[in-house]
Amino acid sequence: MTLSAQLWSENADLVADVLANPFVRGIGDGTLERELFAGYLAQDAFFLESFARAYALALARSDDTATLLAFADLLAGVREELGLHAGYAASWGIDMAGVKPAAATLAYTEFLLATAATGGLGVVCAAMTPCMRLYAHIGSTLDEASAGPYAQWVQTYADPGFEEVAALLERLLDRHGEDSPAVRDAYRRAMRLELAFFTAALTP
Repeated sequence: MTLSAQLWSENADLVADVLANPFVRGIGDGTLERELFAGYLAQDAFFLESFARAYALALARSDDTATLLAFADLLAGVREELGLHAGYAASWGIDMAGVKPAAATLAYTEFLLATAATGGLGVVCAAMTPCMRLYAHIGSTLDEASAGPYAQWVQTYADPGFEEVAALLERLLDRHGEDSPAVRDAYRRAMRLELAFFTAALTP
């Protein structure tokens, strides 16, 4: 079993908690209040900008061409995801300017940026992989047909292209990471922060 597969398996309890979270379930059955989804999108856009910066820091510290190009591809993927958020904002009339990050958002972004600035590439990949793998899993688990106004959101993360991006980051984790306490802790902390992010989105 690869390191990325092992870490995903070992954090199955938190994955289950995310899928059972009322916010995620509300997206899945289309009953989530529009106001809550709008607030989540604004927070997620703020988060994604920090995610992009973390990728950029990892790219700058890449010590081989293949890794550098892989992080460049991952960074481009975030740009596409931010474009999706901008499209939602325009069609739903959401003001994305001047977003004030919630405590859960800041906790996650500060963790990612600090890890990207000071940790080895393996630890950085371990901190960033849960977001990508978890969203791909959510997209493939939820039923687009029952998501109502959130069908496009589900479709985005269920798309094979997003799965490919998540798998690319996992390959980097397998290549640069090792089965160490630092890698394990970074992965699980990121997964906990994901759960906290969804929970915080339940508050207007």
